[in-house]
Amino acid sequence: MLSSELLDHFEHQAEACDSLGSPFTARVCRLLPTLLDDSSATGRRVIEWPGHFRADALSLRLTGGLHALVLAGADDALKAAYPPNEASDAGLADALGGAISRNDGFLHDYLNSAPQTNEVARSGMLLPGFLTIARETGLPLAIREIGSSAGLNLVFDRFRYVYGEAAWGDANAPVVLSPEVRGEIPVPLEGDLRIVSRAGSDISPVDITREAEQNRLLSYVWADQALRLGRIEAAIGLAKEARVSVAKADAADFVRQELANRRDGEAFVLFHSIMWQYMPQASKEAIHAALVEAGKGARRDAPIARLRMEPLGDAPHATLSLTSWPGGETRRLAKCDYHGRWIEWT
Repeated sequence: MLSSELLDHFEHQAEACDSLGSPFTARVCRLLPTLLDDSSATGRRVIEWPGHFRADALSLRLTGGLHALVLAGADDALKAAYPPNEASDAGLADALGGAISRNDGFLHDYLNSAPQTNEVARSGMLLPGFLTIARETGLPLAIREIGSSAGLNLVFDRFRYVYGEAAWGDANAPVVLSPEVRGEIPVPLEGDLRIVSRAGSDISPVDITREAEQNRLLSYVWADQALRLGRIEAAIGLAKEARVSVAKADAADFVRQELANRRDGEAFVLFHSIMWQYMPQASKEAIHAALVEAGKGARRDAPIARLRMEPLGDAPHATLSLTSWPGGETRRLAKCDYHGRWIEWT
């Protein structure tokens, strides 16, 4: 039997899915508690989960496993109940319950991994920050990302961006981002943006050259969000072409190493988006200390910048912040939707 805390977790996730434009995943989250019990290994593992349900994104681990079966064509009955097909609640419940029974071992093991979506729409929030750095420094950028997942946002400069009547990037780019603009258009979309090197790190990077890992990445995109799925598939193609490098490394170790290897004549840019809250406090403090220490030696011909899209306090949105050295000044550039659906330049 599911505890009240576990039931609350599934309902909270359903509400989040509704608000973020995935009514289908919300339905799945509301139906699953009625289908999970100790008759399956998957049900027992969910019921006996030893960690924090929300912090571990337990419900999304399970919905990801179910979506993975659909993407792989491994369960025809489940696939028939998933978008673009339609099913009643009763029909969907039958399909979900049957899938758990037929694929119990697979779904049990799929719970081992935390969800990674590598949301490329967040690049629509980050681009104005990168352009600000390029315009103000007049230097090419050496970009380094922590929490990179598959490294898809490391090829942000190969996307097309549309902000109302303003646009930036290749008009024929396979990835087009057009977030809603609230208030003013972001800073002038101009400046000589040149990327001289790009690399990222993650404690569990996704190797997109391996089909199984690529499919795992796609499985965590909500099944009724076809635009997101298509966007990530196109970004995967661009990242493969660019041979993006994502190291399996502790973020603090990666930052220290990359700061030590930065070069004159380049602007070193550390960036991250919606990952900071998942970092251990000790790692956060180590990264901050490394940046401050390196910042003491930053010069106009070898500046350092930290660009991040992260929540501040209990605000219902993320904030795009930029800290620059020399000087260490921090500016709050924009309010942003967590999934990159809107931006409000401040």
